[in-house]
Amino acid sequence: MNLQLRPIDYAIIALYFLFVIGIGFLLKKRVKTGNDFLMSNRSIPLWITSLAFISANLGAQEVLGMAANGAKYGLYTTHFYWLGAAFAMVFLGIYMMPFYYGSRARSVPEYLKLRFDEKTRTFNAVTFAVMTVFSSGVSLYALAILMQTILGWDFNFSIWIAAGIVLAYTYLGGLTSAVYNEVLQFFLIVLGIAPLVYIGMQQAGGWEGIVRHVDDAKLHLWKGMGSASTNPMGVDAFSMVFGLGFVLAFGYWCTDFLVVQRAMISRNLNEARRTPIIAAVPKIMMPAVVILPGIILLALQKTGVGFDLPKNASGDTDYNMTLPLLLSKLYPSGILGVGITALIASFMSGMAGNVTAFNTVWTFDIYQSHIRKNASEQHYLMVGKATTVVGILLSVMTAYVAKGFNSIMDLLQLVFSFVNAPLFATFFLGMFWRRTTGNGAFWGLLAGTGAAALTHGLTVAEGKGGWIGNMHTFYSGTSQAFNIAWIAFVVCLLVTALVSLAGRARPDEELRGLVYSLTPKQTDVAKRWYKNPLWLGIAVLIVTLILNVIFF
Repeated sequence: MNLQLRPIDYAIIALYFLFVIGIGFLLKKRVKTGNDFLMSNRSIPLWITSLAFISANLGAQEVLGMAANGAKYGLYTTHFYWLGAAFAMVFLGIYMMPFYYGSRARSVPEYLKLRFDEKTRTFNAVTFAVMTVFSSGVSLYALAILMQTILGWDFNFSIWIAAGIVLAYTYLGGLTSAVYNEVLQFFLIVLGIAPLVYIGMQQAGGWEGIVRHVDDAKLHLWKGMGSASTNPMGVDAFSMVFGLGFVLAFGYWCTDFLVVQRAMISRNLNEARRTPIIAAVPKIMMPAVVILPGIILLALQKTGVGFDLPKNASGDTDYNMTLPLLLSKLYPSGILGVGITALIASFMSGMAGNVTAFNTVWTFDIYQSHIRKNASEQHYLMVGKATTVVGILLSVMTAYVAKGFNSIMDLLQLVFSFVNAPLFATFFLGMFWRRTTGNGAFWGLLAGTGAAALTHGLTVAEGKGGWIGNMHTFYSGTSQAFNIAWIAFVVCLLVTALVSLAGRARPDEELRGLVYSLTPKQTDVAKRWYKNPLWLGIAVLIVTLILNVIFF
């Protein structure tokens, strides 16, 4: 699949590299304190935070991973957007941002300290740090295989050169540099991949051609969901709705600091609440850009030659090659350079987002809390920059772990089920039940994470898991992750509730602004519906429901 790129293609790629590093240099003079470097001093306008919110999630793992899942599972992959994103993003904007922003917490773990205690915060900070390193490593791996496959570059060289570029602009400009680059990367991704969808659709004979040549089982959202054995994803309706639609979706979008951080740096609370809801609009449209290429490939495999996916080291079909294969077959020189730059941009977005979240959590929630509490802002700026370097190096290490998975999205969902699923149970009880205690939250998180590990050790899917034994075999890695998620959530919920009932709750005065029933309700001062998060959220949900009905 290696291509001989022309000078115009290399020029486009080089121009992008220079541009993103240049943004870091331009913003360097604005970074004077640790708060500037790690939280942008809460000064970013709404349109920037909204695009950065979606772009932080639009990393290489999503662009490459969702195209891979489109080929592997078909339209069922759209559930990650229309069931696993829109509802949770609206909930975050309406109900949860008042707690995050109003408490003036600088991170999600810091909110946990305010609501519960220090040990709960530390446990979440450590598990989140591990998760961000894994996610960043997956982005790095995704770019390396892209460079190796399309450009013929050495895998190890690709990893180090890409890591160096991300390190350069995040080290120079901190979170602000990452956010502004994420906005640039959003437009690059859309403009770089959208023509591929158009060209592919033309060659496949339009939607009619896709319907004619693609297995009907891969062209529906809910058909065949009655049993895990009757749909390509191998997921039943319960694990899809409860595991993905509730636990994983709300656990990721409402508690994952990587995305929440983009809303927390808004200029005021109203903009912080609108950020995830406005971001939900392009989010529900993204399947046309990131999932449809995988379905187009299935049609082209029936109508043309040279569209067969290669095998990975384990001998399985390497679905991660879906998008690179289409780029190499459908894009001419010049446009190919734009397409490759779009994928590079998606990698940069995902990796930089994870690294900036990692350095914030480490500096504020681990270093400042347990190692040096009362240092100067200049000291924390130095620590934040040093942590950025460490985060990049750890990402390089975890990139090699991702090589063992034939769908990087399966790996990410598994990691999320260990961290975000039990965390959402803790947040859910803590926000809506005043009786929840710090001990309950800590032991619930510990039990939920342990339950996830135990379930993974006792089950197998596509050769993964079963390191304790094999009590059950799932049809797919996705199904395994969804089921691990809801089990971890339920265990955390029950343990948190039981331990809390055995302890003493904090006085109401200490919980004002941290629990829903004790927080003043927000009012729409402007009296304009398009500035009211509630009405914006309702509009987004109506559109999402209509899409689910159309593609039932």
